Amino acid sequence: MSDSHQQDYQRFLDEVTANHVMWGVRFGEEWVVCDSSEFEDTEVMPVWSTEAEAKAQCIDEWAEYIPFEISLAEFLEVWVEDMSEDGVRIGPNWDEDLDGVELDVLELVKALA
Repeated sequence: MSDSHQQDYQRFLDEVTANHVMWGVRFGEEWVVCDSSEFEDTEVMPVWSTEAEAKAQCIDEWAEYIPFEISLAEFLEVWVEDMSEDGVRIGPNWDEDLDGVELDVLELVKALA
């Protein structure tokens, strides 16, 4: 993990813990997911700790997508189980190239605890 990716991840943990929200990007009911760069046949859902960072991704093929707030409580109560069952990993505070840390969702839960 690069130093900048580690810093982005730590900032995600700090900001989500403080603000109790994270941001995904979606169009209607379709959430953005990307192919994992670490595992074959695995998807990663990128999430950001600020609306501005999520909004910055809404360009090009995602121009019609919008940032959408996910409360920490909803994430823990609903999303974690669904993502874990589906084998979807999570990408906290990915950079503009959609690159960064990829985690099993349960790893993120432990880090947020």
